[in-house]
Amino acid sequence: MKVQTLDILTPTLAPCRALAPAKAERVTCLLRYVAEAHLLFDIAKIYEFLPHRYPMLLVDRLLSVSEDGTKCRGLKNVTINEGFFQGHYPGKPIMPGVLILESIAQVGGALFLSKPEYAGRIPLIGAIDDAKFKRMVVPGDQLIVDVEILWIRGPIGRMRGVATVDGEVAASMEMTFKLATKES
Repeated sequence: MKVQTLDILTPTLAPCRALAPAKAERVTCLLRYVAEAHLLFDIAKIYEFLPHRYPMLLVDRLLSVSEDGTKCRGLKNVTINEGFFQGHYPGKPIMPGVLILESIAQVGGALFLSKPEYAGRIPLIGAIDDAKFKRMVVPGDQLIVDVEILWIRGPIGRMRGVATVDGEVAASMEMTFKLATKES
């Protein structure tokens, strides 16, 4: 992931590299640039955007957001401490597929709800299409979720998401969603 992040940001870092020629300084400068550009959202920042809380919060960090705000990458650390592993399945813990899809939905929700015009909205799933499950997700895995917003008109939109583990597709889907107000 670090190499991909460097590749994505390299063209915009030329002034930063000129000021920081040493490798350690470049890495520090890169991290400062990313933090200032709000391309990385830690759990505290996600709490500001998403209404979800444990045990239903299924995204730990946003790793990157495209400059145009239509794509993002999120991370979910899957641990044996997750409550659903007690019953799904004893002796063979597997993350339920619906929760993988929910993780994809939450990464997309965090992307939208981080924008001022959608702040405070409640993300609702309207439809899930073409859901596919290709690989089991087990404790110790890092679920990397890539989301692309296909369109949005008013409070209704559509997104595509893919969840991977170690570069292998675990699940994918397209989803229609609504960003509801707390009054509706």
